[in-house]
Amino acid sequence: MTAVPGQRSTAVAGSADAEQAAEEDLRALFGQSIAVFASLAGPSHLVETANPAFFATIGEERARVGVAIAELMPELAGQGFIALLDQVFRTGEPHTGRDVRVVLGGGPQARESFFDFTYEPRRDADGTVTGIRVLGVETTQVKHAQRLMAEHRALLEQIARQAPLAEVLDGMARCIENLAPQEVLVSVLLADPDARHLRHGAAPSLPDFYNQAIDGIATGEGVGSCGTAAHRREPVIVTDIATDPFWDDFRDLADQAGLAACWSTPILARDGGLLGTFAMYHRTPRVPQDTDLALTRLFAGTAALAIERHHIEQAKLAAEARAKSANDELAKVLRVERELRAEAEQRATAAAELASQMRAAAAAQAATPHPEHCQLGGAAGCTAPAEVKIADSWGDAAWGCPAHVEEAILNVRSVFIASEELGGLAAYLNR
Repeated sequence: MTAVPGQRSTAVAGSADAEQAAEEDLRALFGQSIAVFASLAGPSHLVETANPAFFATIGEERARVGVAIAELMPELAGQGFIALLDQVFRTGEPHTGRDVRVVLGGGPQARESFFDFTYEPRRDADGTVTGIRVLGVETTQVKHAQRLMAEHRALLEQIARQAPLAEVLDGMARCIENLAPQEVLVSVLLADPDARHLRHGAAPSLPDFYNQAIDGIATGEGVGSCGTAAHRREPVIVTDIATDPFWDDFRDLADQAGLAACWSTPILARDGGLLGTFAMYHRTPRVPQDTDLALTRLFAGTAALAIERHHIEQAKLAAEARAKSANDELAKVLRVERELRAEAEQRATAAAELASQMRAAAAAQAATPHPEHCQLGGAAGCTAPAEVKIADSWGDAAWGCPAHVEEAILNVRSVFIASEELGGLAAYLNR
């Protein structure tokens, strides 16, 4: 650790020596600790000493002493920490925080962290506050783990209540993007039933033109990270898209979307079948850490659960639809059968009634003597003998002479020669 030499008066030499000894003890105690320790001097809070964990936390490029904390870490001012240090220095009252959020760094390098910390005033022999000791333990991983478990539990609850697959996958992607310590863009692609192509599933932060371009890509060796992972059925880690041959056909597209790395993991069913791919994109070339791979495995498994559940529900709905269609068709057949049976019964009844009427008509005709003269002569009449009986399909009948009968048959389509004997239909009905 590095210290900035201070001036000590003779009058307080003993007390100063004690203070210095205490500082040395603290440096020895926290020198190799994962806890963050820094000793600040004066009202401007000069960084007098700090342990390696402190500089590792704020960034090794900022490992300097003898400079005000506000100058070393300007991002703290806007978050209220400098004002809090001023308050402790002014009042002499220590301050303790639990799981306090702090954004370290700025711009694209900024990262969210959480700390348990204490600001403790340093005093001289007279009790005057001369500086502040900063003691802290980063709780970011614990905080993120708690958030991760809460988000994961929420996703499982969504799956259990059969939320739409698109809603589950979109929520999962946003969850990972929010939890990741560095910027990450998540994409989920869904496999076609033949496992030969991948379709868009969810990618809330990737540009639309990129999602549209990769929608339907083939699975195969060298087809980007996702196509290759789907083909191999194993993770494919591309740390630098600009140089990796898997991205030869997609490099310009990735560059246009601002993507520099892509780690893809296949989403597999319990029987090993391909369900899709889960990908994490980065804006800069990057090698995954163990925590990244663990996060990927966890959510790839969650995605598999959601997709399989969706497939089961879709198959169930399809089976129900087929059963309903079959039932509807059977009901239709039965209805038609009933209608045909009723119609046949009606026709049989009508036929029986008609037969009865025909038999009665035939009997009446046979019993009725025919007229002496022709009935077909019209208004002028005809005195020729009535020799032939004619009738039509409406039941009208008349007797006439051969000449008028021939004329009627030629001019009236439905007229036919009727016989007094029970021949034709009458004979058939009385067989």
